[in-house]
Amino acid sequence: MQAQSSANFDDSPLHPHATRMFNLSCIALIVTAMTFAIRAGILNELGEQYAFSNEQLGIIAGMAFFGFPVAMIFGGLLYNHVGAKKMIWLAFICHFVGLVMTIFSSSFIGLLLSTFLVGFANGAVEAGCNPLISDLYRNNKTTMLNKFHVWFPGGIVIGALVSYVMTNMGFTWEYQIAVMLLPTAVYGVMLIGCTFPDMAQAKDALGSTVTNIKSLFSPIFIFLIICMTITATTELGTQQWINSLLGASGAHPMLVLAMITGIMAVGRYFAGPLVHTFNPTGVLLVSAVLSTLGMFLMTQLSGGSVYAAAIVFAIGVTYFWPTIIGCVAEYQPQTGALGMSLIGGAGMFAVSIWNPIIGGWIDDAQAEAAAQNLSGDALTIASGQAVLANLVLLPAILIVLFAGFYIYMKKTNKAQIAAPSS
Repeated sequence: MQAQSSANFDDSPLHPHATRMFNLSCIALIVTAMTFAIRAGILNELGEQYAFSNEQLGIIAGMAFFGFPVAMIFGGLLYNHVGAKKMIWLAFICHFVGLVMTIFSSSFIGLLLSTFLVGFANGAVEAGCNPLISDLYRNNKTTMLNKFHVWFPGGIVIGALVSYVMTNMGFTWEYQIAVMLLPTAVYGVMLIGCTFPDMAQAKDALGSTVTNIKSLFSPIFIFLIICMTITATTELGTQQWINSLLGASGAHPMLVLAMITGIMAVGRYFAGPLVHTFNPTGVLLVSAVLSTLGMFLMTQLSGGSVYAAAIVFAIGVTYFWPTIIGCVAEYQPQTGALGMSLIGGAGMFAVSIWNPIIGGWIDDAQAEAAAQNLSGDALTIASGQAVLANLVLLPAILIVLFAGFYIYMKKTNKAQIAAPSS
């Protein structure tokens, strides 16, 4: 993955509405991130109101992560047919309908459907905006895509702080969901009258789709898919259950989440020069080590020291997602945009599978702690640390996988694996 400095490339857009499209894409990504953060903040309240088990809450939360890869696959295959504008309009409609349905849903099935729609909207944002920005800023793709992706962790910071403030002010979860309708309306209004790039040239690339599909069966791509399922669960699975895992640790879960994602936003903003300087496989290996260390420390510490453990964890997970996608672009360029869509979709699909499993772990850990006559904060701390002890195995596995990948790529001539990326 090659970093490009804006000082060496023409930063001017290739379309008169490029700035408007870039800004509305960023706002749409902020909505995507806020749905993740606020959902993490209200899971406990949903469970209390509707008497859901943690496993049931995991199934509900998992539908958002399931809807995301469905949209990514849909968008990756059909983007050249429908174009960015229709994909982003679809995202807006699903965001609006899904959020409203969530507010008025009063059943398990209703929350499943509404959460799926929100997740589908999130995936449609990624599927539509990534190739759009790449097309708008052809001479400065890396810098502009980095600036765009800053707003996922940045949006989580916003959502986490909104949830924290509104919860402390006594607002129920319905009002916290409703807040997200405001930025949704903003990017919807910005879509009106906005002229998007002509899709004629994009459609000329349809002939390469067969090549893209064949390239998906490369051993390296399959390996990266497997690794992405583990890295995504390490990052997003842990953050989604932050309330249950750290609720009584002495550190406020939403502040921990805001701090983690704030560090990620800053780190990803400068990701290009870092990955350009160091080998991407080396970055992944170091990230796995730091993620394992940070999560292990969270199983051992309490009070204010949890923030220190969270910082280590945050630095570790910061570069997982963009660097694996970068490895696809560098080592498997023949998979094209479809490969990058599927790698992200695989990560989110894995989190959808793991969410109810993590919820079940929490239920079991709480039952075991209760059997030991623990209650209140002591029960929550013990169960949270027990679940984190299970989760730490995921980044530990990554250390082994990425160490092997680092050695393999160091010994292998990249030119024998795939044609050089442009």
